[in-house]
Amino acid sequence: MMTAQADPAPVVVDRLTKRYGAVTAVSELSFTLAAGTITGFLGPNGAGKSTTLRLLLGLAAPTSGTALVFGRPYASLPSPSAVVGAILESDDFHPARTGRAHLRMLALAARISWDRVEEVLAQVDLTRAASRPVRTYSLGMRQRLGLAAALLGRPSVLVLDEPVNGLDPAGVHWLRAALRDFAADGGTVLVSSHILAEVAQTVDRVLIIHSGRLLADAAINEFPDSATLEATYLKLTAEATS
Repeated sequence: MMTAQADPAPVVVDRLTKRYGAVTAVSELSFTLAAGTITGFLGPNGAGKSTTLRLLLGLAAPTSGTALVFGRPYASLPSPSAVVGAILESDDFHPARTGRAHLRMLALAARISWDRVEEVLAQVDLTRAASRPVRTYSLGMRQRLGLAAALLGRPSVLVLDEPVNGLDPAGVHWLRAALRDFAADGGTVLVSSHILAEVAQTVDRVLIIHSGRLLADAAINEFPDSATLEATYLKLTAEATS
């Protein structure tokens, strides 16, 4: 009797390595992300977090190893925006273009209806500011616009690089709830951050890397509070430096 094969995991990174000349930015990195979870991606500046995210999104080619989304490299996905939404830069906007025009341009390229643009503007609470040029937006508003762009194609996976930057406490609370709702609906979130207290309140699991290598992969309930997470993070990264 034939056995049905399980669907591939949303994200599988296997022995991923990236070298730039003599510099190794990511080294033999492996992890798997499950549906319905939020994973915090932690590490000091220069640890290889952004490089890993760029490799996952097909913006750079690995030296070796693989980074797969539902069993495929990002570049081979037939409709990437319907699978993965990402925030990597908070200033990737034309300053003279309105928030609505920016999203409509992305929707046009992805063959998404403009009705969906209005839906995501409302979802991130930018409807009233949608007709203003992006140059008038605060950093927090630009983060919201970036999230709206990431959500445009109704993706199953969100990849977010420091999405809390520039958000006020109300914005942080809103983002936390938005990510929890996304995961509750079966979505998968990978979010890098330096704000450990916020990570402790938001994620289900943490990955800690240093110099491109994985130091820890643990469920957040293994850390009773943010102070314990911070202490573990500082201990591991200090040991890796010495």
